[in-house]
Amino acid sequence: MEVHAIKSIILDLGNVLIDFNHMIAAEKISKFTDKTGQEIFDLFFDSELTALFEEGKISPQKFFLGVREKLNLGLEYKDFVSIWNEIFFLTEKNHRVYELAKFLKIRYKIALLSNINILHFEYLKESFPVFDAFHHIITSFDLGVRKPHPAIYQKALKLLDVSPRNVFYTDDRDDLIQKAAELGIRGFVFRGVEEFRKNLLASGINLN
Repeated sequence: MEVHAIKSIILDLGNVLIDFNHMIAAEKISKFTDKTGQEIFDLFFDSELTALFEEGKISPQKFFLGVREKLNLGLEYKDFVSIWNEIFFLTEKNHRVYELAKFLKIRYKIALLSNINILHFEYLKESFPVFDAFHHIITSFDLGVRKPHPAIYQKALKLLDVSPRNVFYTDDRDDLIQKAAELGIRGFVFRGVEEFRKNLLASGINLN
């Protein structure tokens, strides 16, 4: 198979550049409802309500009202937002990915591509100074579509002004990598920094 030179790099955000755990919020919120932490986690992580919020199709206030109704939640909006946002943390892995991203930005066009809602995004911008490592920040709530919809990958390609075959992409979910591959994007599941580096090198990316 012909190998094409990499001109652009696309990185996922969650569990690559910044780690997170919805269960942190779910357990805290369980104290204000009769639902279990797992039931709340399922609502937050994989539900139509969360999908609409991540696609920017409902406001933060409407999302909160939906959560409050589904959970019979005894929390006010301000308190909910605080708990909802405090699920993120940085690890040594994240710091190493960030340093790599800053290095790669010098030589390649680099973009961050994330399924994320506006509350989390605004919180992360204020609390985690990592976004300067990218030329472009591409979010689902801004585009109105989430990975793995082809439109979000196509938007990334347009912003980077690059052919799919000249892109390196990493994400922590195999299904998202597979969908991107259907468009011709060279994708790799993120499984740690060392494998990330190996995949970059194997793709002809100079790390020296």
